[in-house]
Amino acid sequence: MHARRDPVAHEQGSAYSAHLDVASAASLHPAAEETLRAAYAAGYADPRRLHHDGRRARLLLDNAREAIADALGVSPGEVSFVPSGTHAVHLGLLGLARGQGALRSAPGTDGGAHLVLGAVEHSAVRYAAEWAAQTWRAAPTVSVAPVDQRGRIDRVALEALLTQQPGSVLALQAANPEVGTLQPVDEVAQAYPETAVFCDLAAAVGQVRSSQLPRLWSAAAASAHKWGGPAGVGVLLVRKGARWRSPMPADDRIDPRSIGFENIPAALGAAAALQAVLREVGEAATRRHDLIDRLRQSLSATVPDIELVGDPVDRLPHVLTFSCLYVDGEALVLELDRRGFAVSSGSACAAQTHSPSHVLEAMGVLTHGNVRVSVSTDATAAQLDAFAEAVAESVAALRAEVGL
Repeated sequence: MHARRDPVAHEQGSAYSAHLDVASAASLHPAAEETLRAAYAAGYADPRRLHHDGRRARLLLDNAREAIADALGVSPGEVSFVPSGTHAVHLGLLGLARGQGALRSAPGTDGGAHLVLGAVEHSAVRYAAEWAAQTWRAAPTVSVAPVDQRGRIDRVALEALLTQQPGSVLALQAANPEVGTLQPVDEVAQAYPETAVFCDLAAAVGQVRSSQLPRLWSAAAASAHKWGGPAGVGVLLVRKGARWRSPMPADDRIDPRSIGFENIPAALGAAAALQAVLREVGEAATRRHDLIDRLRQSLSATVPDIELVGDPVDRLPHVLTFSCLYVDGEALVLELDRRGFAVSSGSACAAQTHSPSHVLEAMGVLTHGNVRVSVSTDATAAQLDAFAEAVAESVAALRAEVGL
């Protein structure tokens, strides 16, 4: 068993007491480190070439694809490696839009698909849809399905949008990375079989058992750095038989869905990390779920005017988001950082424009003083108890500064 190491950040010579932002990026898993060292020596060649080194590189790439496929319960032919999770999102969603648009159009032309997005989808989904609507000759129409106060899709509103235009493309994430709420992807897909479903799996892969991940999608995306693999490895999944057409120029790679030269060592490192994480994910998920429950209770009891957002039960096991009235989110993040705790804030999705989180706005919950906590598999109850105390002290200090 490989021991996971918490990432350690340094400021003026001191280390964080706890890194509570693993949902942004997990530390490189030791299994990935070992694999990377070996793979860089053997996986440098072009896998399209027929010479010995090329054939060896092709074998390594195929091994990585098979390992990811086995871990996620898909076939190797449905797995492609791309340069990032964002790239996988763009290719997955826009490829389905191209495919569905072609189905709806006259032969030889590109028709405009109907894209339906959950209101709390990742910004990469939103930007891809907006870009297609603004630049494609046969632009897709884009509709947004609202969510309830816990961040779960509104099934009544969604039904109206999907029945309005059969054969739509629906973007519905497995879990929201900001508040942790799980979405009923398979239930929706089963109810609307004519709909092509794109599922963003990035927040969920490696955090829950693979058997708990949605299955009834046409295309999906994940990102290796979320589960302890190397950064810069996106995983694009396209079901065999899905109406998917590449939205990018043609390439001469072996895998028609990949763009450019695959990073074979990184793909192998991603596969090794995922295999290692999934061997322990059940026990880890249970323990982290309990830790987050403990933290929820502590914060509710010690911090006045706090709102815990997201579903308290049907959620990712390691994520908790809360908002504090009369407190600036970024100020709270910096104060907690000064006290030794690394967390993130969704209160300013675009900090330079001071825009509130589109996720929290869509849920209709408090957007001020927002903090997301995401715990690693090595987190302890003592760390989270200390964090809860630091939050109470920090919130009181920041409110006192403005006379509250």
